[in-house]
Amino acid sequence: MTNPLKSCARYLKRASVPLLMLGLAACATPFKADVSRFQTQLPAPDGKTFAVVAEDPKLAGGLEFAQYADFVEAEMQELGYTQSEPEAANLLVRFDYGVDNGREKVRTTGFHDPYFSPWYGGFGRRGFYRGRGFHRSRFRGAWGYGFYDPWFGGPEVRSFTVYTSGIDMKIDNTETGERLFEGKAQAVSRSNRLPYLVPNLVEAMFTDFPGNTGETVRITIKPEDKVARRDD
Repeated sequence: MTNPLKSCARYLKRASVPLLMLGLAACATPFKADVSRFQTQLPAPDGKTFAVVAEDPKLAGGLEFAQYADFVEAEMQELGYTQSEPEAANLLVRFDYGVDNGREKVRTTGFHDPYFSPWYGGFGRRGFYRGRGFHRSRFRGAWGYGFYDPWFGGPEVRSFTVYTSGIDMKIDNTETGERLFEGKAQAVSRSNRLPYLVPNLVEAMFTDFPGNTGETVRITIKPEDKVARRDD
């Protein structure tokens, strides 16, 4: 006689494969961001110093901001600028970031699996983008789900949550007070995790930096090789 517990275990093992494949597929999804940049003539990097500071005073000195500022500092150094303390810097880079509360999307497909209903959720520190800045709040995460009734037939309907994230960056000349650069990078994705979103948004911002003033471009970053490209 077949042991029902073993049969159940084998079924659960087989059922976990689609979940694993779904997770891998999500990790392999290219990151796409819309980047808008405005600039006057930035000074040549030779001998010029910079410092990254928080646009929002509430973030100044925080460990989370410091982690994300590291990505901006690395990109500026890659361009040839030298990092300095804010008091001595030639260029002051003002940086802000955030992600909104998410919104629900419904997708109807022409096929179904009556035994598989993917669901997910999240929680943590998020914010929403409004006007020229980011506003942050703490709240419990929204849940997405998929459903299908095999007795009534028809297509499968899946509901999931998408989030809009963004960064805001400004560069000022500390000697003259002149604004040299303003840029925004924004992305819509199924992730609300800032440690994943912010590095990708920073990479998108610095792709073909400083860009053409007044132009908005779509930047795609392939996760398998982390090479960013501009989609014309």
